[in-house]
Amino acid sequence: MIVLLSDASMPTRSQAAASSSPTTAKEKPSQGEITAVGPGGRDEGGTLIPIDLKIGDHVLFSKWSGTEVKIEGVELLIMKETDIMGVLDQPVAKRKAA
Repeated sequence: MIVLLSDASMPTRSQAAASSSPTTAKEKPSQGEITAVGPGGRDEGGTLIPIDLKIGDHVLFSKWSGTEVKIEGVELLIMKETDIMGVLDQPVAKRKAA
């Protein structure tokens, strides 16, 4: 159950670590857009369990979730569906502007 996210507003992890305070107890979740999804995962019996996410969904996830990759010069995150905290109706930045 793998999803691929793009998130232009998220700083790289090294930038985030350098700018974060060690006394910060809670960190706000990051948001991104689903750019690709896999077919799903398999249960113990081998039955395919489809992913509930689709391309174009705007989602929230923990700042440290997933694995950063760079594909054709574009920075992306690969993560499991279980690392997604929630799906937004629309990105937060657009909601504030509306």
